[in-house]
Amino acid sequence: MTLTVYNTLTKKRESFQPLEPGKVRLYVCGVTVYDLCHVGHARSAIVFDVIYRYLKYRGYQVTYVRNFTDIDDKIIKRANEEGTDYRTIADRYIAAFHEDMDALDVLRPDLEPLATDNIDQMIHIIRRLEEKGIAYQAGSDVYFSVEKFPEYGKLSGRSLEDMMAGARVEVDPNKKNPLDFVLWKGSKPGEPAWDSPWGPGRPGWHIECSAMGNRFLGPTFDVHGGGKDLIFPHHENEIAQSEAAFGVPFVRYWVHNGFVNINNEKMSKSLGNFFTIRDILKSVHPETLRLFVISKHYRSPVDFSDEALAETERALVRLYATLEDADRRAPDTGGDPPHEKALMAQDKDLFEKSRNLPDHFRDAMDNDFNTAQAIGHLFEVQRALQRFLDSFGRKKLKGPAAFLARQAAETIQEHAKVLGLITRTPEAFSRQIRQIKIREKGLSEAQVHDLIAKRDQARKAKDFAEADRIRDQLTAMGVQLEDTPEGTRWRVH
Repeated sequence: MTLTVYNTLTKKRESFQPLEPGKVRLYVCGVTVYDLCHVGHARSAIVFDVIYRYLKYRGYQVTYVRNFTDIDDKIIKRANEEGTDYRTIADRYIAAFHEDMDALDVLRPDLEPLATDNIDQMIHIIRRLEEKGIAYQAGSDVYFSVEKFPEYGKLSGRSLEDMMAGARVEVDPNKKNPLDFVLWKGSKPGEPAWDSPWGPGRPGWHIECSAMGNRFLGPTFDVHGGGKDLIFPHHENEIAQSEAAFGVPFVRYWVHNGFVNINNEKMSKSLGNFFTIRDILKSVHPETLRLFVISKHYRSPVDFSDEALAETERALVRLYATLEDADRRAPDTGGDPPHEKALMAQDKDLFEKSRNLPDHFRDAMDNDFNTAQAIGHLFEVQRALQRFLDSFGRKKLKGPAAFLARQAAETIQEHAKVLGLITRTPEAFSRQIRQIKIREKGLSEAQVHDLIAKRDQARKAKDFAEADRIRDQLTAMGVQLEDTPEGTRWRVH
């Protein structure tokens, strides 16, 4: 199956054909670094991390650029409130962003340019627009003349009248047209400023990504991504200034992820209905949040709730538990693979689902990166593997049965990792889940281990009443025990 991508520009799915065969140039709008990231930011980062991973899995050589907006009104405001400089604020929240993304197993892009490191390229583009009569100076500011770009609105599908609302900055009486947008802002007293042909100042927001995309990926590149909220005005303006300046198409495929909603409203700092990634990860495993985000198609909205996260975590725990069961009972392939004709019904079900997973997974992801469908195929194999393991009771598997279980587990893991899932051993995952749950309940692992040891002693002494009492005590604390031949296992629920 050919990889198809929904292109916001054409409003349809298209066969993906990069400019240079075998190579993909990908640019994603990064964050404005004035505060901690919320779950909406996490969704965008995870979505494009999965796209990045999948393109590489498909054999493409990918150059991935994601910028930081490190100069902005909000950054300056935060610096003034704290009595410090913009660089201190930007560096602090860039570091915090990296900590959050690392926790979510989001791969670092190939390049993470700062807006302030690319001022010269921005000035170069603005000068080109000015020379073409498309940009004009008004006081100490420079504006893009929307009327000089006839295709303005082709990304968002809005008419000029519709665009009167939604500007990022207040209307300036110096503008020739209320829709004209700022390319360069003259500095105000006490603000950071850079020298320019129009006097000291700083770039407008929209010109930043045009400059960095052009510098690192060229005047035309393959994919530009970001959240749906960036379609207008940010990406619309990027197209206008880039294509007006260089006279070639800016981007071939525009890809936008849907919102994270709280009570049917988009999660955002401006609405005050947001949860920071750090707040969420105090009570939820990072991989749970990642699975939650990609369990819906990237263009669909995601409804965030504690119940949805809990349901996602239960599914992830089941997946890891099956892999742990396979690791414990089929530690190696144990000889030759089974002959298909000799398989029993239960064996054949697992054999076929495991064998078909690579094709089904790829078909789903080739269908506009349909992670929801791909995850469904992973869990289908997981359920078949668990049924297969259960059919042997608690026995260790040998020979063809061990081979089949091991192969299925490895196939699940191989494809899950393309999505950034199952990146830990089952033991490490279980330990991390326990630590999160214990901390949330105000317990400690030492307390639990001490009670389990006392219960083991009571059982050895055949004091089953005391053993049951301790088990009930642990149950009341939210600790569930499982007695196995290898010893007592436990988890927090």
